Amino acid sequence: MAFMNPATDSFGPLGFQLVLLRRMADHQPGLVEEALRELGVGRGEMREANRRWQAMVHSPGRRGAGARYRSVLGPPEATGERRVGDLTFEAATWRLPLWPGLRFEVLAAPGGAVWNEWLIRAPGVPGPDLRTVEDLKPWSCTVDEVARAFAPARPLEGTAPTRWRLAFTAPDTAGERREYVAEFTWGLLQRFV
Repeated sequence: MAFMNPATDSFGPLGFQLVLLRRMADHQPGLVEEALRELGVGRGEMREANRRWQAMVHSPGRRGAGARYRSVLGPPEATGERRVGDLTFEAATWRLPLWPGLRFEVLAAPGGAVWNEWLIRAPGVPGPDLRTVEDLKPWSCTVDEVARAFAPARPLEGTAPTRWRLAFTAPDTAGERREYVAEFTWGLLQRFV
């Protein structure tokens, strides 16, 4: 299965999923290998998809991020407004076959500048029951789900533009509360320390 449409040489949803996996491979290589097998592609195709994505992002005549997502993923599954504090954003979401219970969300400010881009839980799909740190499994939950389950959580600076970190206090299996830092890539939990 190719990540490009040979007739148009366009980069599509499969290629975009490979881009997400490429960044996740730094923390969860085993899960990425399973996902690549599920998608029927290899690491070389993942690297090539990432190379093409980076070329699109950094090309001199590049499109804005919102237009780039629409050209790669097609029309959004849903659009609407989202308020964050005093700001109102246009929210657009897309379904990605690799993560059926999630949606890829892009929040754009008035004028089209992208403020945030990550995976979120799909509407109507129940998230995991997060009570202790033992419930935090890689790829099982999003930034928002961990922040709500272990409030008050503090956002921390990530190590790359597509990475987030969240500091929180949670009970271990013995019920003792401890401080942890969870790391997310494209909004999806990768690990915690």
